[in-house]
Amino acid sequence: MARPLRTSMVHWRTYYGVSGAALMRRIWHLMLADRLFGHAAELGFYFLFALFPTLLCGASILGLVARSAHQISDKLLEYLSLVIPTSALATVVSTFNQAETAATSGKLTFGSIAAIWSASVGVSAIQDTLNGVFQLQDRRSYFVARIYAILLTVLLVLLVGSGLGCMFAGDFAAALAEHSLHERLVSISAGLAIRCVAWILSACLLALSFEVLYYWAPDWNVRRWRWLSAGTIFCLAGWLLASLGLRVYLHFFRSFTVAYGSLGAVIILLTWFYCSGLMLLVGAEIDSVLDEAAAAIRAADAERASRV
Repeated sequence: MARPLRTSMVHWRTYYGVSGAALMRRIWHLMLADRLFGHAAELGFYFLFALFPTLLCGASILGLVARSAHQISDKLLEYLSLVIPTSALATVVSTFNQAETAATSGKLTFGSIAAIWSASVGVSAIQDTLNGVFQLQDRRSYFVARIYAILLTVLLVLLVGSGLGCMFAGDFAAALAEHSLHERLVSISAGLAIRCVAWILSACLLALSFEVLYYWAPDWNVRRWRWLSAGTIFCLAGWLLASLGLRVYLHFFRSFTVAYGSLGAVIILLTWFYCSGLMLLVGAEIDSVLDEAAAAIRAADAERASRV
C-alpha cells in the first residue's frame, strides 16, 4: 500500500488546526500505509531471536563473576516479571537458570558475540523500518549500516544496563536506609523515596534509549537531537500499558494455552515482543507526522510573510 501523498502547505495548517481527532486519523492512515503492523511482527521475531543469546551472555557473566550472588539474578528476573507476561516468564527463567548453571568463559565469549550479532540484526530491521516511517533514503552501504547497527546495539545495552543498575542500586540503598534508620515511619518513607528516585532514573534511561534509536537508526540528512519527543512519551507509556494489558488479559483468559498447547509460552512471549515493536514504530510515526506538520506550518508562515 503506497504512502499517501503530502497535502498542500496551507491545507496542513487547516488540517491540524481542526482537532486532535484529525491528527489521530492522519497517524492511523500513515500507520496502515507504512505497514507498521507487519513490520512490528518482523521486529517481534528479531527480538525473540536475540533474547536467548542475550540471556546466555548475561547468565554467563553472572555465573562467572558472581557465583554466590544469586540475589542479583533473582532481582533481575523479578524486574523482568514486571513487564513480561507470567505465562512466558517460566520459559525465560528456565533458560536463564540453565545457562547460568553451565556458565564458562567459552560460553561467555560465544554468548556475547551471538547476543550482539542477533540484537544488531533486529536493530538493522529497525533502521529499515524507521527510514520508511520518516521517508528517508538509506544512503549507507550494507557494511556501514551493519557497523552502525552493532555500535547502536552496544550503546543500547549500556543504557539498558545502566537502567537496571539504577534499580539494583535503588533497592540496595533502600534496604540499607531501612536497616539503618530505627524510626519505622522514617525508614519506610526513606526506602520508598529512594526506590521512586531509582525507578524514575530507570524510566529516563529507557526513554533516552528510544530517543537514541530515533536519532541514530534512520539515515537522517540533518540530525536533530531531542531529549523527549511526543513519540518517545507515547512509546514508553504505550509499551508499559500494552505489557500491563497483556498480563491482565492472560490472567483472565487462557486462550493461548488452549490454542497452542506447550507452545503457548513462546507465542505469548512473541506477542509481547510484537506489542513492544509496534509501540516503538507508532512513536516514530507520531514524531514523523508532527515534524511534517511543523515544517509545513513554518513554510506556510514564511510564504505568507513574503507576500506582505
